[in-house]
Amino acid sequence: MKLFLLFLLFVCLSCKGQNTLSFQEGDSSPNATLNEVSWMQGHWKGEAFGGITEEIWSPPFGGSMMFSFKHVADGKINFYEFGHIRQLEKTLVFELKHFEGDLKGWEEKDGKVSSRLIKVEDNRLYFDGFTFEKIDDNEINIYVVIEDKENSKEVKFNYKKVKS
Repeated sequence: MKLFLLFLLFVCLSCKGQNTLSFQEGDSSPNATLNEVSWMQGHWKGEAFGGITEEIWSPPFGGSMMFSFKHVADGKINFYEFGHIRQLEKTLVFELKHFEGDLKGWEEKDGKVSSRLIKVEDNRLYFDGFTFEKIDDNEINIYVVIEDKENSKEVKFNYKKVKS
């Protein structure tokens, strides 16, 4: 199961989807601040991969916006992600790590998935292989380019804000 999810969730850096972009050699990231993505803060829930997904994003603080992600299928934790969007000089970078349900890490101890900012446009932030889209104050989409053994595809995660 771990290998399947690992193939499924890793970003295909050479693939370009309908709502995602790929960082090309020689490109540079645009200037951006955390204020441009602060609308992500909050508690969000959706459905994917035959289960329930949950993301919790902190407000900008200390140069980053921290998040946690949980996937639950058949009443059990399938995997977690932990990461952030952080200010890196005059731009942003999106970074994350994966964990099994018992918190065993998928990446090497010092490893992580790191995606550079490509473009900021209206209600979207495009990172390499990931796009964050604000629909309104209570709904967001996250588009992710994933790969399996055969091909790469773009997956849409639709989230609704959880009311406190």
